[in-house]
Amino acid sequence: MATTTHTVSNQAPPLLGHDVFGTDRVLGEAVERHLPPGVLDEARVGLTALGRAAGSVQAASWATQANEHPPELRTHDRYGRRVDEVAFHPAWHRLLGHAVGAGLTGAWERPGGHVRRAAGFLVWTQAEAGHGCPLSMTHAAVPALRAEPEVAAEWEPLLTSRVYEEGLRPPLRKAGVLLGMGMTEKQGGSDVRANTTRAEPLAEDGAYLLTGHKWFCSAPMSDGFLVLAQAPDGLTCFLLPRVLPDGSRNPFAIQRLKDKLGNRSNASAEVEFDGTWARRIGEEGQGVRTIMGMVAATRLDCVTGSAALMRQAVAQAVHHTTHRSAFGGPLVDKPLMRNVLADLAVESEAATVLAMRLAAAYDDGGESESAFLRLAVPAAKYWVTKRCTPLVGEALECLGGNGYVEESGMPRLLREAPLNSIWEGSGNVQALDVLRVLRREPLALNAFLQEVGRARGADHRLDAAIRDMLTELADLAGIEARARRVVERIALVLQGSLLVRWAPPEVADAFCASRLGGDGGAAFGTLPHTLDLASVVARARPVES
Repeated sequence: MATTTHTVSNQAPPLLGHDVFGTDRVLGEAVERHLPPGVLDEARVGLTALGRAAGSVQAASWATQANEHPPELRTHDRYGRRVDEVAFHPAWHRLLGHAVGAGLTGAWERPGGHVRRAAGFLVWTQAEAGHGCPLSMTHAAVPALRAEPEVAAEWEPLLTSRVYEEGLRPPLRKAGVLLGMGMTEKQGGSDVRANTTRAEPLAEDGAYLLTGHKWFCSAPMSDGFLVLAQAPDGLTCFLLPRVLPDGSRNPFAIQRLKDKLGNRSNASAEVEFDGTWARRIGEEGQGVRTIMGMVAATRLDCVTGSAALMRQAVAQAVHHTTHRSAFGGPLVDKPLMRNVLADLAVESEAATVLAMRLAAAYDDGGESESAFLRLAVPAAKYWVTKRCTPLVGEALECLGGNGYVEESGMPRLLREAPLNSIWEGSGNVQALDVLRVLRREPLALNAFLQEVGRARGADHRLDAAIRDMLTELADLAGIEARARRVVERIALVLQGSLLVRWAPPEVADAFCASRLGGDGGAAFGTLPHTLDLASVVARARPVES
């Protein structure tokens, strides 16, 4: 029998058994804003079902199991033959199967597909983030494969399928497949033009044999991979299947799995090619251009994935402080804690609104929106992913020592938080990509200015920030050394313009005052005390259904 000193009191209940989508006002408003009426009702039904699954006890159990039992490499079978397989805990397959079944690898053809998928990705990533990697790669491969219409006709229905089939078999004999990516090599990293993997053409049109390595191969258990290699006419994109049509294994030696800081449920590998068959995608020498469609889509998923981590961290912090009492009352009502929570909520809302606006631009597909994306995606990827780690760290602190304990789930969020800032090009790569777009694509800057211009006159701090940004852009002296400063300003102005147009006044006011007007400190919890912070926190509260 427990003694009275062990009676549990003043502890927050776990945040489980709730609808992750239905309790996220910001995401719900974005879906309503960006989807046409004929699509909205159907999308809500699917997102509600996914939201309830994401907030369930079952999904939380799968997430814990998948991270406590990380993937294991099997290089050989019992007879000494190389198999190069990655074994996952059953919970991983259940998470992945649920995501594929919810359509998180298919967006390119259905009406409002990118908004619906981005909302679903944001919801389901909150259950467990690691398996988002193969989902993202599979979804993002579609635009690259379309450079070869015959290949796309075979593979696209499998990539966008709602059927998940684990195990390696000839791809065209499966009901659904996953795709990974291999771009970077140990000697070059982000400088993919320094790649040394060789591609030797065969007599069969479009077929090559690859010899070389990849230092980071994402999702090595996938059915196929988009990779870069040096063909006779330069760096070229290839589709490399794991299993050939006759059922034999394509040479694909997994040397080791990476021992990563976070993302423990997901496998990343070093692989070797030795006479490995691959199909050319696009023209020889156009590898970077061909694969950039995939890279841009995965970068948007980095933004959306970071927004998901932020939302989950804020939800946990607000939930805990709502149920925790300290110094004579609920912790959430203490002025200083309220300031911290409101500041976190503002950052989270800005990330979600921006991610969903970019997804809507993909659905539009027009020239102006496509130009807007070429500038806005790397800028958003730079800024939102960088804001994720400090936000999650601060949210963890809101739980005090409880947040530092593994059972809270917060340490897993914190380990995951830096990931999206590194993958698909780290901060400097994104900043330099923005400069490249500014120099070469005036239509992109025009589209961006039209977008932020829609909010001009609504807030004097935003107007001043736009003027300051234009002054920065007009001065090209030493622009590379100032790239991070410039890109940060671009991202903040874009977020501010969206919040001024679409967020409640108290949220837009807090953002413009602290992020654009200079009335905020370097740490979270330094918003002007005169703002309506209680309403901001109440908006972020994940009310249980």
